[in-house]
Amino acid sequence: MAAEDPYKTLGISRTAKPDEIRKAFRKIAKKDHPDLNPGDKAAEQRFKAANAAHDLLSDPEKRARFDRGEIDAAGQEVPPRGYYRDHAEGAQGTRYQAGGGNPFGGGGRGWTGASGDLDPEDLEDILGMFRQRTEPPRARRGRDAQYRLAVDFLDAVNGATKRLTLPDGRDLDVRIPPGLEDGQVLRLRGRGTPGMQGAPDGDALIEVAVGPHPFYERDGRDLRMELPVTLSEAVLGAKVPVPTPRGEVMLTVPPRSDAGTQMRLRGRGVAEGGGNPAGDLIVTLRLVLGPVDDRLEEFLRGWAPDHPTDPRAEMRRRA
Repeated sequence: MAAEDPYKTLGISRTAKPDEIRKAFRKIAKKDHPDLNPGDKAAEQRFKAANAAHDLLSDPEKRARFDRGEIDAAGQEVPPRGYYRDHAEGAQGTRYQAGGGNPFGGGGRGWTGASGDLDPEDLEDILGMFRQRTEPPRARRGRDAQYRLAVDFLDAVNGATKRLTLPDGRDLDVRIPPGLEDGQVLRLRGRGTPGMQGAPDGDALIEVAVGPHPFYERDGRDLRMELPVTLSEAVLGAKVPVPTPRGEVMLTVPPRSDAGTQMRLRGRGVAEGGGNPAGDLIVTLRLVLGPVDDRLEEFLRGWAPDHPTDPRAEMRRRA
């Protein structure tokens, strides 16, 4: 079955700009990628068609050749028009239809024109067409293949190796370097489609989609999190366990710490990699009262600070 028009596959016009092509492909990939639709053959076919269309239209040279009709939607060469049958069955073929038993006309005398002699220009055209058909295919680099890979937040922070299952069933091991960010593209040399006539293979371009985390947030190479502490821990001080991307550590909460106090754990953010030092984990204390009993209520009714503060004063000033 012939491949569908790539413009129609991506739902774009023939005058679409490169960023429109990229956005159209990403929209389809986010919906129909096989990793997101296991077992859905229809979604897999739509993704493969969009991937092929994007591969063709994102390459300026391929796109121009397709628009000129030199290659088809699958990127294959379109045979040149104008073979002998086209000449024989067209208006220009009347000069070869002189009749007789010779299939070339001329009653056995060979190819003849209106004057009885073969036109040299026609002969050159015909020979040229046969040369085009018999010339060996030219060497051509393989096409780049584009994929999308979902990566866990902590795998992007610490680095990992993920296995990507390709549409044809092959598995591809992808190394995730520490600090990889959402939307980045990894290039695996020579893992695309094979080249022709000894030309190099194409590359695999893998766009990474990093998932969120329940309590960590990324800030460059640092991570931020809120740490719940009790009233007793905040007022009296305590050593409390803190989960970090690379294991639990103990954090000393100073006495009389207020909610919103920030503390920094050095080297506990994004892992070291690619020449970059490890980031930090910035912890913000969040006060949690927990269960309130009668004794605490009675104490608060009879207690007042020596220097009362209004925690909402700043909000009123800006209102």
